[in-house]
Amino acid sequence: MLQDQDGIIHNVKSPNLYPSSAKGSPLGSSDPIADAIGLLRPLAVVEAGLHAAGPWAVRFDPFPHVKLGAVVRGECWLALQGHEPVLLREGDFYLLGNPPPYVLASALTEEPRAATSLWDSAANSAVRIGPEAGEDTYLCGGHFSFDDTNASILIDVLPPLVHVHAADPRGKLLAHLSELLVTEVETTAVGGSLVLDHLAQILFVHMLRAHAGQAGRPAGWLGALSDDGIGAALRAMHADVAHRWTLKELAGISCMSRSAFAASFKNQVGTAPLEYLIEWRMSLARDALRRGTRSISELAFATGYKSESAFSTAFRRVAGSSPKQFRDTAHRAVNSEPGQESSADSCAIC
Repeated sequence: MLQDQDGIIHNVKSPNLYPSSAKGSPLGSSDPIADAIGLLRPLAVVEAGLHAAGPWAVRFDPFPHVKLGAVVRGECWLALQGHEPVLLREGDFYLLGNPPPYVLASALTEEPRAATSLWDSAANSAVRIGPEAGEDTYLCGGHFSFDDTNASILIDVLPPLVHVHAADPRGKLLAHLSELLVTEVETTAVGGSLVLDHLAQILFVHMLRAHAGQAGRPAGWLGALSDDGIGAALRAMHADVAHRWTLKELAGISCMSRSAFAASFKNQVGTAPLEYLIEWRMSLARDALRRGTRSISELAFATGYKSESAFSTAFRRVAGSSPKQFRDTAHRAVNSEPGQESSADSCAIC
């Protein structure tokens, strides 16, 4: 088990790579969520649990990526700045996407203390407020940080709050995952860091599924995946980004006319079908260039372009620089930071 003075007990880069990271393999898969998470290379951090007794309130700073939490025992209020407070009950789960400042509290009238100072005092994987014998609330959670270059792929389609109630049918599976997570946090078994990393990622994916299945379709491609027509086109594009897709082909996969497909796709995803495809191809290209896993010529053909010059033109339009300039700048940035490792399998231990 990995623990530091800040109460972070686990902080490991995901070893899972999207298929394009293996030279010579095809780019992408038919699972857009897996593609996106693999591309974002999530850094999963399971934090010390919060044990509280009596009146209490904790203020958290804004966070640019994703936070996850579960109410293991008791209940508390979650108040996001600019949003109506939500009462979280025992067994509830929450996901915060790029959250503004927020407060967790036993009552909204309590004066909050800074979370940073509390987690600095964490001991034995726990943060405590009030007497241990009188504990009535136990929260566990953590956060995910993503590769900043492509973080908007997911962050832009997540709401500030996803709340899954304990009574929700999906809550049973989440509760089981939470129990496993808590057990790993409270033990020191060999391989605990790896188990925590994978449990956190599984919990994250199930929270995304829960969000996609809740009433009112989520924004962007995440919500569009639940549409039989548009979802089928999205999966096809992700499965074969090298294919020179036409609007007619994609509309056919969706069993729609070209005009109806184009209008529906833009309405649900927020961008035109072929523009979405270009953006996704360039996201994959940026990742490959930063990591040095493919040459520019290989990337051109792997992302569906007839020539390197055609690929470079598209890349410059999206990224604002040529592929070579982007690659060289990224490599200089990595080499100028002491202690940085370019290997995908490196671990960051806080």
